[in-house]
Order: sequence, then structure tokens, then C-alpha cells
Amino acid sequence: MADIILATLNARYAHCAFGLRYLFANLGDLQPRARLLEFDINQRPLDIAENILRNNPRILGLGLHVWNAAQTLILVRLLKQLRPALIIVLGGPEISHETDQQEISRLADHIIPGEADLAFAQLCRQLLSSSASPSHTPAHSLALSPTPPPRPPLADLATLALPYDFYTDNDLAHRVIYVEASRGCPYECEFCLSALDETVRQFPLDRFHAAMQRLLDRGCHQFKFVDRTFNLDLRTSAAILQFFLDRYRPGLFLHFEMVPDRLPESLRVLIQKFPPASLQFEVGIQTFNEEVAQRIGRRQDNAKAEENLRWLRAHTGVHIHADLIVGLPGESLESFAAGFDRLVALAPHEIQVGILKRLRGAPIARHTAQWQMIYDPQPPYEILQNRDLDFATLQRLRRFARYWDLIANSGRFVETAPLIWKNSSPFREFLALSDWLYTETGSTHGIALPRLARLLEKYLREKKEFSGSVTHSQAPGPRARQARHSAGASDDAG
Repeated sequence: MADIILATLNARYAHCAFGLRYLFANLGDLQPRARLLEFDINQRPLDIAENILRNNPRILGLGLHVWNAAQTLILVRLLKQLRPALIIVLGGPEISHETDQQEISRLADHIIPGEADLAFAQLCRQLLSSSASPSHTPAHSLALSPTPPPRPPLADLATLALPYDFYTDNDLAHRVIYVEASRGCPYECEFCLSALDETVRQFPLDRFHAAMQRLLDRGCHQFKFVDRTFNLDLRTSAAILQFFLDRYRPGLFLHFEMVPDRLPESLRVLIQKFPPASLQFEVGIQTFNEEVAQRIGRRQDNAKAEENLRWLRAHTGVHIHADLIVGLPGESLESFAAGFDRLVALAPHEIQVGILKRLRGAPIARHTAQWQMIYDPQPPYEILQNRDLDFATLQRLRRFARYWDLIANSGRFVETAPLIWKNSSPFREFLALSDWLYTETGSTHGIALPRLARLLEKYLREKKEFSGSVTHSQAPGPRARQARHSAGASDDAG
């Protein structure tokens, strides 16, 4: 039994709810009255509701994100039918903007937009000390409040209780462990909610290092940094890299989101000292089209980014995960193709082809009318068509992204994949393969690995005059397996 339940639906079991652990860490004297429950989006909402209500809570705090919004709405509907007196508090990126347009905001009792680390504990104290009946009185429903709920002030990171001691031994052994040395982003890329950040704040390094040491002492070996720009403050970046280098042991794996055009000699020297398979850099190229980049507020020196990627591939064992976005305003199919080929030539280990999303609150919405941007109204709000890419073309590109992930990113067809585009345009040739695969299978999911290998061999024989046999590994190598386990959007941190 617990008066307070903190819960969320993670994208998958391997992800830990980082945000919930911050809320729990900062409950202070309310911690003994609270419990943290984690679910995933593949579980039935009815079973999740049963698990929550079994604890007979008075307050339920739910983390709402773009990947769990639909399932969480179903869950909240159920809970309010089954237990109307349960006080439901919502927080997270998905409910921090456009609350008046969301049904779930009218079902909930309280909404905390923005950073809720301290505000949730304050609200719980008020609710638990109140003598009033906890009947359903939505504090921020559209009917009662036409204005969004107020955002709490930003927490002082020097005094904020850190969440790392609340990772369990099972978490450390089997799940992605999220950490952060800073919050905020100075850049204004309009597709990202970080474009709304007003400042970048750093956690005191001594406290952060002490917390990381405790995780290492407990056997943690995979760390995923959710900092939007790890290499922004070079002194801090160098200090953290040196900290882990001094404590390196086989199996250590560190994931960082890096600004691609910012890799000075001071960082290069440290990076070179790490053994292969110990570092992964998530490098957000997003677009090589400078006109498009300027339109969406993205500042990036493409020439410098290319130089840095070449250096990383030539002189380090860093696993490089690079991102490109399909559907940006003004990015034509030809422009995206040129950017994709340019990135393939730099030989990152993975290229994530992401479909543009209109995240709630993101400034990308200002281009909707001019560029005829039509988005799916259901999460994750992906672009369906725009002025340059019609619906049929974007569907082809969705399939392209999926098949690229299965073949080129999987680490299972290392020798075969380059044969698809040998001496030609990688984009054009892989798009042709993608179209062919969809004609043959009618699906982008549920294709068993042996069947995929046979299809690739058939395609290469029929279209490329290939006379050999397609080989594949049943599982990716250790580096690829670690990288793919830790890769993904940092918003997975819950």
C-alpha cells in the first residue's frame, strides 16, 4: 500500500523512467509513503490499472510522453471510472504544452508542466495535508481554466536530490541507465522542444562524479547521457571523459549526444584513449541543406561536422550513430537524397532516418501553413505530407527508413549492404530495394532474418547480377549490440 504512486509507461522494458526517479528522490519525508511503478506500452491498460489500484493510492503521478500518450489516455479513463476519488497528477513533455487541446487534461486533477522535480512533492504535501475530500475536481481542465497551468520555477541543480541511488540492481544488470550532467540546450532547432530552453545549467561536477562512482561500484557498465549537447562546455566534457577513462574496465559503454561541428583537440586526445566499443556518439546532422537548416533555426558548420566524422572513423573506435530527418520544410526528395548520400560517404555505423514530428509546443508549427505541412493527429504526430513531399512519397520514405534499419543498421549484413549501392547513389539504390521489398512482402515488420537474407540474395541476383551468396550473422557483434541497446531518442528517459 502507498499513498503516492509514481508511474509511467516506458517505450520498452529496457528503458528506465529517469524522470520518475527524480520525483521520487525529491519527495523527502514523503518517500516512505510512495512507490514507483514502471510499465511499458505493450502491457494492457486494464492490467496496469489493476496493478496501480492494488496499492490503494490517494495520489497517482503519471509521466506523459509522445510514445505513451495514447495508452496513458486509455489508462486514465479507466482509473477515473474505477476510482473517481483517485487524484491524478500529470507531468512530462506531452502535457507541458497545448493542454487545452488534450482530452487527458480534462480527466486529470492536476498538471505540472515543465520540470516537476520539486513541484510534485510540494503538491503532494498540500493534497495529503488537506482535510478536503479528494473528490474529482480538475484543477486545470478546459472547462475551468482556459489558460495553461503555471510552470514551476527551474530547480537549483546544486541542491536537487539526485536519482541514481534509486536504480535497482536489476536495473543496473538489464536496463539502460540514464544520467545527465547538464540540462538545457543553447540551440533553437525548431523541431525540438529544447528550442524552448532559456538556459543551459550544469550539475556540480563533484556531486555528479560521486553519484557515478556509486553506480560503478554497484556494477553499472552502461551509461546513457541524456544531455542535449554533451560537448558544449568543453571543460566539463573533458572532466567527465577523464573520470570514466581513469575507471575504465572491460564492458564499459558510454553514450553521448554530441554537437557534430564541435570536437577540438582537447576532446580528441581523450576520445582516442578509449578502447573500441566503449563510446557511442549520437550525432544529429538532421539536414545538410543549409537553406533548410537556416529556416528551422539550426546552426551547424557542415564542413566541420564532416571533418569531425571522418576523423572519428579514421582515428578512434567510437561507434557513430548519425541522424537525418525526413520532411523538414523546404527539403525536397532530391535534397534529402543528396544529404543521405553525403552522410553515407562519411561511413557512420548507423544512420537513423527519422520522420519529422510536430511535438506539442515545438516551434516547427510556425511553418505549417506556408509549407502545407500535414501531420498525423495521433501520437507521435509524424508528417504525412507537405508542399515538397506528397503522401505516397512519404510512405515510401517510411518504408525506406524501416528497411534501412533492418539491413544497414542492424549489424547483420555488414558485407552485403554496400553491394546494394556499389558505385552508385546509396539513396537511389536503397529506395529501389525498399520498393521491391515492399512489393514482395507487403510488410515492413515481421520479416524473419533468414527470409530477409533470401530476399536480399534474390534482389542482388536479379537486379545487380550478383553471383555470390548473402551472408548474415544471427546477432550483431558486441559493439553493435551494445550500441543499439543504448541508442535512441533521449526522450526515452521517461
